[in-house]
Amino acid sequence: MDIIAAYREVGTYRGAAQVTGTTHKTVKRVIARHEAGGGAPARPARGHNYDIVAALVAERVAKTAGRISAKRMLPAARAAGYAGSGRNFRRLVADCKQAWRAGHHRGRRPAVWSPGEHLVIDWGSEGGLHVFCAVLAWSRFRFVRFAADERAATTLALLAECFEVLGGVPGTVLADRMGCLKGGVVANVVVPTAEYVRFAAHYGFRPDFCEAADPESKGIVENLVGYAKSDLVVPQAPFGELAAANAAAAAWCAEVNGTIHSEICAVPAERLVIERELLGALPSLRAAIGRLVMRKVDRLSCVRFGSARYSVPTRLIGEQVGLRTDDGRLLVIVAGAGEVVAEHVLVPPGEASVRDEHYGGPRPAPRRAVRPKTAAEKQFCALGPVAEAFITGAAASGNTRLGPELAELNTLRAAHGDDVFLAALDRAVAFSRWRAADVRSILAAGAGAPEPAMAGDVLPPGLPPVPVRPLADYAIGGLS
Repeated sequence: MDIIAAYREVGTYRGAAQVTGTTHKTVKRVIARHEAGGGAPARPARGHNYDIVAALVAERVAKTAGRISAKRMLPAARAAGYAGSGRNFRRLVADCKQAWRAGHHRGRRPAVWSPGEHLVIDWGSEGGLHVFCAVLAWSRFRFVRFAADERAATTLALLAECFEVLGGVPGTVLADRMGCLKGGVVANVVVPTAEYVRFAAHYGFRPDFCEAADPESKGIVENLVGYAKSDLVVPQAPFGELAAANAAAAAWCAEVNGTIHSEICAVPAERLVIERELLGALPSLRAAIGRLVMRKVDRLSCVRFGSARYSVPTRLIGEQVGLRTDDGRLLVIVAGAGEVVAEHVLVPPGEASVRDEHYGGPRPAPRRAVRPKTAAEKQFCALGPVAEAFITGAAASGNTRLGPELAELNTLRAAHGDDVFLAALDRAVAFSRWRAADVRSILAAGAGAPEPAMAGDVLPPGLPPVPVRPLADYAIGGLS
């Protein structure tokens, strides 16, 4: 039965509920909606325990441009009479922030990149390593390298390497407000350091900086930093040295630049070929980065840096050269010409880094030359290399009477002649017989001394024929 008709018949909520088989509350709600014209009756506004501080919160939110937190405003709200929970207060602050942002939109729009215009750079840190990331905006070509620090010299050196990988120089390099590149801020305008300005003038690009506390303005490289940490640093760490880390970074960049980018639906390496035509030309020389330390090349054809020795070409002995550290390497530069004449990996104090090509070849094995002084020594050494080999071997065997025995050996030489004595001496060296008595025995044996020969081919064993019986003769029943 219809609830409204039942109510008209009975006249009470409970009576109509019994007739229709429902509750009196449902009947009351249906009758109220019917009397209101078919819609739900307007509910009276419910009050909240934070209404007394709503104006205060709205004022603070507008004053801080929506950045103030509920935790910071809660003490002031308590002082203003708010006695509710922190949870309700956070709801009030969130509603006020949302209302303020709805009326104060920043007008942000998607970036429209032009070919050859922007290179975006940033630093990240993970696992004790600093990672330098750069993205060529239009082609989305990515460049990642590792370093031990984030100093200005390191940043500029990696930026120069990035230009060389790209094969050109973009029009603008966009960075956040890095302390290594920022000389100061005046009226929200970043003043780059003099070194960065010289570097930019050398390569021919315009340095630019994003807004303060605004990572969205360079999100294209912020994402790359996150990818480098999650895909490169975390799976492959820890790296033993920077060289291994940078080799892994170069391989990773080759992989990601060779696959289709989800945003542009194209391969970044292929788009770089197109964009490279619009990049500025690389200068003929790299810019001088960092402070140049002067050193004098010593008589060992080495320079000292950090209590360690580093070799340079021998033609520079006595000359002044410049030293510069770059990404764990030491560069030796001729100051006048700007030529890099040597490159070494930095070594700990007290160590030495020596390159064979600086000395004309590998280091020869140490050799103690035989230099005769007495008359007996000069007479014996006049026989040539065999005599020198005999003296060296006898000394190594510990023959302490070698000196007095040289006179006896000279006597044997005079008695038997140079040819026979030289042959006997050669045999003594071959069989490590280092005494004068041994040489005398060899001379006494003369032609009767056996001459060792190399072993010949293996002789085939000739087995004599013997009568044999087949195994079938030993079968059961075969001997019956």
